[in-house]
Amino acid sequence: MNTFLAAEDLSMFGRDPWWLIAIKAVFCFALIMLTVLISIVAERKVLGWMQLRIGPNRHGPWGLLQSLADGVKLMLKEDIVVKGAHKFVYLLAPILAAVPAFMAVAVIPFGPADNQISIFGERTTMQLTDIPVSMLYVLATASIAAYGVVLAGWASGSTYPLLGGVRATAQVISYEVAMGLSFAAVFMYSGSLSTSTIVEGQGDRWYAVLLPVSFLIYLVAMVGESHRPPFDMPESEGDLVGGYNTEYSSIKFALFMLSEYVHLVTVSMIAVTMFLGGWRAPAPISTVWAGANEGWWPLLWFLGKLVLLIFGFVWIRAALPRVRYDQFMKLGWKVLIPVSMVWLMLVATVRALRNENYDFADIVMYVAGAVIALLLISFVIDFFRSGEKEAEPEPAFDPVAGGFPVPPLPGQSLPPVPRRPSRHKQERELVGSGAETTADGTSIDKQEAEGV
Repeated sequence: MNTFLAAEDLSMFGRDPWWLIAIKAVFCFALIMLTVLISIVAERKVLGWMQLRIGPNRHGPWGLLQSLADGVKLMLKEDIVVKGAHKFVYLLAPILAAVPAFMAVAVIPFGPADNQISIFGERTTMQLTDIPVSMLYVLATASIAAYGVVLAGWASGSTYPLLGGVRATAQVISYEVAMGLSFAAVFMYSGSLSTSTIVEGQGDRWYAVLLPVSFLIYLVAMVGESHRPPFDMPESEGDLVGGYNTEYSSIKFALFMLSEYVHLVTVSMIAVTMFLGGWRAPAPISTVWAGANEGWWPLLWFLGKLVLLIFGFVWIRAALPRVRYDQFMKLGWKVLIPVSMVWLMLVATVRALRNENYDFADIVMYVAGAVIALLLISFVIDFFRSGEKEAEPEPAFDPVAGGFPVPPLPGQSLPPVPRRPSRHKQERELVGSGAETTADGTSIDKQEAEGV
């Protein structure tokens, strides 16, 4: 924690024979698929438990084969291609959404690099590969997966899928910025973009404890990045009838569903690696038991943390309602990104002072003084802004100012609608004015004016 770590030693990677690389790649793919299948049925069971209803209980013992039954059902459904779709892009979009989602697991460490395991007599690390810029590789693959959703909405040739694709574009752009800024603080403390080096740097303290603001920002950003409730606006059934995947069926629709749950697992793996110590055992266990991070135990600790994060995703879905789209974008651009930038500047300042061998108490005083100064400046700005608003009242909201009716935005209200007087009140007014009326209550003067 005093200085940046030295250049990472990645010499142990890239030495495996081709057949061992193939075995490790198949293991990573099988781990993702098995976790996805378990996550789908576990989500439905946990939601049923939280909402006091019966979950899946028909297919297999205790309904454990429900995910497999859903997959078979989707495979056997009729594969329809809508007439107005751009056929090549329409078929390419599900592949672009699903395939890049698997690629991030290639650089996730499931065990320490110096604690190699034996597979058919060959010693190897519990990681497929690692490079000096592993996290840039992860961010790049996540960006590629967003193209599948965007192109699916455009290529369908329909209005609601197009709206879902546009929403997905704005959502990915805004929340990937906040996600990248939360990673930048981790890069500063670890001194590396390599995933194995980042995990090695959490030996004394997890970055979730050392950088709590970055961890909380990433938790919110990863929910928005994976299009999970309450941030599932690109596929909101209430106003988009399914969003970008409305015009898809059979295996193509299954690929979109698969990509969503693979993203769920992938972002949880990244959270474990970046903030929760990766394959390291929790502090009480690692301090008491010397062999807690040896052999196959690191894989067990990693999977345990992964299960807890996936359970958090399910809990959020059961507890929180879907937010409005303007609230969602306001959270990303006006809250997460500014807070991430201020926090990153604070982390960089602390790191620079620590590298200059300043005392920790002095650093706390400097940081506290800067925070108090910012709060005072913001208070003064808000005070003058509130005075300006009181002096100049906002003009009344006009629902037809642009030539067509529009709903009011938050904070605006529709003008009062003039009430039409009742028929008896009109008759009393006519009688009081001395006008002669007909049997139906219409004044004779009015009938003459209308040419009756």
